[in-house]
Amino acid sequence: MNTVYYLPSCDTCRKILKSLPENDLSLRDIKQESITENELETMRKLAGSYEALFSRKAQLYKSLGLKDQVLTEADYKKHILEHYTFLSRPVFIIDDKIYIGNSAKNVEAVIKALS
Repeated sequence: MNTVYYLPSCDTCRKILKSLPENDLSLRDIKQESITENELETMRKLAGSYEALFSRKAQLYKSLGLKDQVLTEADYKKHILEHYTFLSRPVFIIDDKIYIGNSAKNVEAVIKALS
């Protein structure tokens, strides 16, 4: 199933979703329904690492002092599972390919994949 993991309260996520062509994406609010370990493992396999899924823009990243630490893959996994804000958003899984984040290049690839 094609899925987007996002936050409905995120203006950027809403803007991206609005820009997409008509689609059959399953919308997954990561604040209301936490990511499971199995889902995160699937994402990791597609992305190549937990680090690729990790957001350094999260306010908790700085407030927890994580920016001053050397994080391992296990650390990235733990933090993403503990708090939704550590997942780089939005994350699209379309036809067994993953698209992470909100860069223009990424959004363009998502639109192409959905067309």
